[in-house]
Amino acid sequence: MRLKDKTAMVVGAGQTPGPTMGNGRATALLFARQGAQVLAVDNDLDSAQETVEIIRSEGGTAEATEADVVVEDSLKSAVSFCTGQFGRLDILHNNVGISVTGGDAPVTEISVEAFDRIMAVNLRGVVMTCKHALPVMRAQGSGVIITISSIAAIENYPWVTYKASKAALVTLTQQLAIQNAEYGIRANVILPGLMDTPMAVDNRAKAWGQTREEVVAARNAKVPLGNKMGDAWDVANAALFLASDEARFITGVSLPVDGGMTCRIG
Repeated sequence: MRLKDKTAMVVGAGQTPGPTMGNGRATALLFARQGAQVLAVDNDLDSAQETVEIIRSEGGTAEATEADVVVEDSLKSAVSFCTGQFGRLDILHNNVGISVTGGDAPVTEISVEAFDRIMAVNLRGVVMTCKHALPVMRAQGSGVIITISSIAAIENYPWVTYKASKAALVTLTQQLAIQNAEYGIRANVILPGLMDTPMAVDNRAKAWGQTREEVVAARNAKVPLGNKMGDAWDVANAALFLASDEARFITGVSLPVDGGMTCRIG
């Protein structure tokens, strides 16, 4: 029970349809299994509620609320709902991002509309969530912020907006860490590599007109460790460590969870 008596707000706790589990849902479940009260936040309330029902079926405590990360007032309301239901906010987990589904493209082909939309979801949404969560954490004198970036931030990634937004999350996390250390708040960022999740595999297969098996095989071949992608539980386990007191002296860190892919860089 590494998160006993903690309250966690997981933004992006639902998931897109698919045969595997998404990072946000896996993290919400694992946090609950480790003793946390969980607020599942998603722009798809039904999907967030599905996450809550799984947690409750295992004996955990959870609530769901709807929020769209591009609408600041909905994020403010989500934080207020969390403190109203549970009395505090110990862990904020930011797990929202889009790329090809938002129209991402190479820099010579990107549209203004797609660039602005993806930046609003991937970067501005995290900033606005932190804007409203930080006063609660500062008043408590403690808190943990975990944000999901991507190894796209540092590898040769083909689409401009996803890379730019995910790289920005790394420096944003460093800023959050140093500017909130005096309040006992830690901030760290996870950089997943190739993961077998519905958003990464099923959405891509649909966008590219491929079968799921074709996408999985191509992605597996790129992973040094065992020639196989990771899954949502690998990301969730990293998040659990960073959220727990075992990581009490770790802040401002970027943690790759990538099966060795970033070892090829440099």
